[in-house]
Parts: sequence; structure tokens; C-alpha cells
Amino acid sequence: MANRSHRNAGHRAMNALRKSGRKHSSEALLAPITDGTTWHIVDVADCLKVLERIPDNSIQLIVCDPPYNIMVADWDYRRDYVDWARQWLAEAERVLSPTGNIAIFGGLQYQNEAGSGDLLSIISHLRQNSRMRLVNLIVWNYPNGMSAQRFFANRHEEIAWFAKTDKYYFDLDAVREPYDDKTRAAYMKDKRLNPETIKKGRNPTNVWRMPRLNANSRERVGHPTQKPAAIITRLIRALSYPGAIVLDFFAGSGVTTRVAIQEGRNSICTDSDPAFRMYLRRQMELLRADGLLDLARNYEVIEGIEMVRVVLGQGRQPQLTGCI
Repeated sequence: MANRSHRNAGHRAMNALRKSGRKHSSEALLAPITDGTTWHIVDVADCLKVLERIPDNSIQLIVCDPPYNIMVADWDYRRDYVDWARQWLAEAERVLSPTGNIAIFGGLQYQNEAGSGDLLSIISHLRQNSRMRLVNLIVWNYPNGMSAQRFFANRHEEIAWFAKTDKYYFDLDAVREPYDDKTRAAYMKDKRLNPETIKKGRNPTNVWRMPRLNANSRERVGHPTQKPAAIITRLIRALSYPGAIVLDFFAGSGVTTRVAIQEGRNSICTDSDPAFRMYLRRQMELLRADGLLDLARNYEVIEGIEMVRVVLGQGRQPQLTGCI
């Protein structure tokens, strides 16, 4: 069966907009970009306690890497996974802006590992109980992993990208992959193709081939389920804009704060595990050691979720009250 997207009127309309140099109506809903100074609120707190402090329609992107419910640590087990998840999913939908996106990491668990729920359970719940729309199911394909004897060795996890409305923000140009010289030259000869699009590169598709962090990776900070910065970077570049607010209430290794600083976004990152502070310090040390902190960019790392309403309530830049 042919790909239904080829006959999708919305897709054809978007292509026509881009070719004519016009913008999608979602871009008219974007909050103004700040002067370049970004703030980053961090704390150790339960996700629901964090979410209840955040105003409606105030967050552009939620990076959500919840426990997979496979008992890799004390925090990775829920007696009723779906009942627990539905609470923060409802709050996440409330705080997202009309252009907002949420990217939910997860695995499709096998061999009875799912227990009381997994990403499939979350997707099913949202399909039945939410007005958010599933835009893409991204497959993170990695070459490294454990071997297996009784089944095909697993080499993928999933990221479910949901948007709050059909006005969701998406910047494809920010994450295009360049063509190699031979392919680019061949495409430039094809008069049916737009030369400007060819120069920008290709759509990376919804299959992302990126390695997992191995035990000896320099990027490792000690968290058992740490995600590579490259994946978080692609999500933040594509699903948010400079000066936007990124929320991560399962911040774990602290990588979302790190990438938000690099990419010029504001962020609110929290985790219930007290080790989060240690992981975040290590992330900042990595940035400094690699020379990745742009000295011309001003940013503040602020401790305490009580600062959320101060910052978001009136859109003011906070005074520095604590730094990690």
C-alpha cells in the first residue's frame, strides 16, 4: 500500500507554503525570543509537585524520559504504571503551549518485562484520553547492545512525539542531514527538485541511527539510563525555538539542562533522585572541559522549583539565587 502521507492534503499544503517562502500559521503563535540570556531552574522534587507550579500553556517542549518500569533501580517500578503515568500526562498537556510538543522515551518491553505498563500503554492511554496528537513514533536504532539466544537481540528504543494541537512547532531545517557530494551533485541535476532544499540536506526520517553510551563513554556521568546528548539536541532543535522553555521532570542525568544551555533555550529540569544534583554538576564540568560553553552567552542555573512562578508569572529574568 502506498504511503498515505503522499495523498495528505495538509502535507501538500505545507510543501506549497515552503516553496512560496511563506510560513505555517503555528509560527504566528510563538512567544517572543529573549535577549539571549537564558535561565535554568533545577531541583530535586516529585514530578507532580513540579507540574502543579507551572502555569497553563507556558511550555514549548517537554523532554520526557520516564522510568521504563523494568526495575533497573529502586525508582524504576510502579505497581500501576498507567494510573501513575496518567497523572503527569494530564498535567503535561495542561502546561504545554498551543505550539507545544512532548517527546516521550520508552521501550516496547518483551518477555513479560512490561509489568503494569510500558510506552505502548502510555500511547494507548493518550489515544483514548487525550486530545494531543501522535505526530511521529521515532525509532532510536543503536548498533551496540546485549546479545540474546532466545530472541532477536534488541537494537532500538522508541520516542513518541505528541503535539498539543495541529499548530505544533517543528523546525526541520535545524536538524537536516547533509548529502554527500556525489548525491548532492546528482540531485542538483534533477529539475523536479528544489535546489535550496537540496543544499539544506535531507530529512533525517523517524529512524535515528545513533549509538548508545557505552560504559566507558566520556559523556557518562553515572546515571544508569543516561541518553546521549545528540538525541536530546535533535529534539530540542527541531521541536523548540531559541528562547523557548524546555521542561524535563524526569531529568535523571541532567543532560537536558546541558543541551538547553548550549542551544539557547530556557529550561526547568527536576528529578526525584537526590543524585540528580551530582549528575548535573558533572554535566557542567563536561561542558567546561570541552570548551562548549559560549562565553558570549549569559545563562543562570537556579536552584528551587519555587522560582518557577516568579519567572513564568511575569516573564521576568530571575535574580541568581543558587548555582550548581
